[in-house]
Amino acid sequence: MKKIMNWVLAATLICGTSVFTSCEKAKADDNPTPKVVSEELIRTSQSWDGVDLPDYLVGRPELVAVKYVFPAGQKLGWHHHPVMNYGILVQGELTIIGQDGKEKVVHEGEAVVEMVNTIHHGENRGTKPVILYMFYLSQEGEQLAVQHPEIPLD
Repeated sequence: MKKIMNWVLAATLICGTSVFTSCEKAKADDNPTPKVVSEELIRTSQSWDGVDLPDYLVGRPELVAVKYVFPAGQKLGWHHHPVMNYGILVQGELTIIGQDGKEKVVHEGEAVVEMVNTIHHGENRGTKPVILYMFYLSQEGEQLAVQHPEIPLD
């Protein structure tokens, strides 16, 4: 019994905890394991301008992920997307302008659902590069964006 008490006393001194707590638990409490955290950024059936998204395409889907980097002051030309897409802005601030003049400013950490079949363009009006990850719900051979160079940027 004396050997057991000496071991318990030694364990208590080493672990710095009560005799009823194991060393492993005391160490685990000192350094808790980080847990996976999920946060839903957006759930919608409308694009950023409030228009309902089209029905899903018929046939085999092709999912495409694209990283865009917009330097400060850069404007992307007028275009439209024939397929649904959404993205996460991970750095900077992006202004999206519809041909009707309606604007949406997307801030760092925000999600955005793009317009489908509606002409628009994007601008980085900030001082640092915009980094934007976009995800397209497409089909093989489908264009992700159709450019409209005939429409001048202001």
